[in-house]
This record gives sequence, structure tokens and C-alpha cells, in this order.
Amino acid sequence: MTMPLLVGALLIGLTVLIQGIGSITLMRLLFRHLLDADGHVRPNRALTAVVVTALGLLLLHCVQILIWAVAYRMLTPVQPIDTLEAAVYFSAVTFTTLGYGDITLSSEQWRLLTGIEALNGVLLLGWSTALLYAVVHRTWSGYAEHHLRRSGNWRRPGSAERRESDPADTGRG
Repeated sequence: MTMPLLVGALLIGLTVLIQGIGSITLMRLLFRHLLDADGHVRPNRALTAVVVTALGLLLLHCVQILIWAVAYRMLTPVQPIDTLEAAVYFSAVTFTTLGYGDITLSSEQWRLLTGIEALNGVLLLGWSTALLYAVVHRTWSGYAEHHLRRSGNWRRPGSAERRESDPADTGRG
């Protein structure tokens, strides 16, 4: 049981490192190419920022799934996982916690690794969800602010001026 835990810890460390470096690289790319001088996403680049972020995060997960698949191929050369394609499929199903059950590890020694991969997948998918949410929130709030300013309907949050057309404004702000 010690060996699967050590291998699992090594794979988690590697995939978390990939997620961290990939996330930083992705954010630097977005900041460099999609932000204006004030640090806001350019309004004409809002959708691009969201799509690039989503695709970049998906690419990171594909690399992470591939790393787990290679580990399965190297550690469990058994019939159900006898090709890289089968290993990638098994790893993707495990990483995303779908767990179809059509392929299972027959080696009792390495079964624990699948649970570790599922926990790793939940952690990294949650990280990606949080990052994508942050990009969407920042992008679309900047996009909305830009268009409200252009239309003349913008009012600074917390201002005393109350607009009758805003039912959500209770005047307490």
C-alpha cells in the first residue's frame, strides 16, 4: 500500500505543479494581450478572454490526464489497459470522476491509485472552475461597465443618486 501512495503523491505533485505553472502562464498571456493600460479587459476582447481561458484550462487537464495514463501504462501492464488509448480513456473517466466501470484495474496493488487520481481531478477541476469564474466575472463586469458608460446609464456603485428604473437599488448604499 505504501508504493501506490508514494506514486499517487508524486503524480499529484506533478499535476498540481502543471496546473500552477499553466494557470500563471495563462493569466500572463491574458494580461499581456487582452488588458488595456488601466488593467481592464478591452471590451472587444471579453469573449476572447473567456474562450482562451477555457481552452487553456482544458489543455492543462488533457496533459494531466495523459500523465496519469502514462503512469497506468507503466505500472499496470494488464489486459484492460494494454494500449495508451485505453489508458487515456481510463484516466479521463477516473480524473473526471465519471467512473463508468467498463475498465477496472485488476491489480490489487494499484487500485488505490484510481481513488487518488479522482481526488486529484476534483481538486484541479475545482481550481480551474474558480479561475474561469474569476476571468468571466472580471471580463463581463468590465464589459457591462463599458457599455453602460457609453449609453450614459452608468452610476458609480454606492452613489446617492437613485434611478427609478433599477428595482434592485434599495437606496441603502
